Amino acid sequence: MSLPGIEVPACPIVQVEKDLAYTPGGVSAWIAHLETMPRGRANLGLALLLFAIAAVSMGSLARLSGRRQLPPAIQNKDGLRLLVADENSQPTLRIVLPEHADSDRTITVLFPEHVTARKHSETESEHLYVFRPGASGQRPPWRQTGQSLEYEKDLPHEIHMLAQATLERDGVRFRYEFANRSTVGYDMIYAVTDPRLTSIFHDVRLERTYVHHRDGFDLLASETPERLTIMPLNQWLPARYLASFTWAVPSERVEHREDGITYYTKSRAVDEPLIATFSTDRKWVVASFTRETGNVWSNPELTCQHVDPQTSLPPGQSRTLEVKILIVRASLDQVLQKVIEQRSTLR
Repeated sequence: MSLPGIEVPACPIVQVEKDLAYTPGGVSAWIAHLETMPRGRANLGLALLLFAIAAVSMGSLARLSGRRQLPPAIQNKDGLRLLVADENSQPTLRIVLPEHADSDRTITVLFPEHVTARKHSETESEHLYVFRPGASGQRPPWRQTGQSLEYEKDLPHEIHMLAQATLERDGVRFRYEFANRSTVGYDMIYAVTDPRLTSIFHDVRLERTYVHHRDGFDLLASETPERLTIMPLNQWLPARYLASFTWAVPSERVEHREDGITYYTKSRAVDEPLIATFSTDRKWVVASFTRETGNVWSNPELTCQHVDPQTSLPPGQSRTLEVKILIVRASLDQVLQKVIEQRSTLR
């Protein structure tokens, strides 16, 4: 039974709950319908109605309770704010520019997008965690410690992760602590910090996204000038644009893969593990960097920045990885100076 004229379904309480939650006048419609039914079916309908009202109420309270458990936004002296995004259950942060509303999604960070590892002596990697948007999965127990927001999570195969984001004067430092509580070692493990830039930082043709070489800054996609002139957007996207740091530059620098994505790699390696994007008015810069990584890259459609470091994780041991995202009013040379000063402090 749902609204008038529909028979009782196999799972009636689910249907009743949906009617109450999503149908205007749901309760009134149900009461009116009960008055037209034989007493036995009406009693059953009334019981379902009362049970569904309780279920909807409990669900609403649970959602409100989950939001109340989120820590408040953190703010630095310059007005930059860091907060937990409540639209996703799985860990997502927003970095909000001064004088912007907390609802602003210009800089959204999946924290992380995924955790991937490869066991010792194996050739295939395994996802230990993959982000899912919306109300998928259980929200972690967030806590605030000083200028940091953090949570802990148990991953498969007895791997434990502490994820911490710390708001600093010039940006946010992201920290992942992995503890291997198993007897199996891992040759590689990493967490992908995924800042997705929209609004004033969105750079779908990579016109304002830079990397640094020995002879100075250059556009990440400078070796594909046709993206700015004759290449239609549906030919440019989907794409990934990469620049090697410690990894060798591949011989095939334009690769059309089976998934339909074209991978471009710069012919020159970068000399700093850094990728930076200007705002449209070139007053702000968002720049991601780390201590060591194989390459830096971006998905231009999302204008994300990747500088993902990796480490090994022996049995019974712990390892820490860190990424810093600068959000500053600065020139590229000033950004470079900050990277040179801070890079050695990252784990």
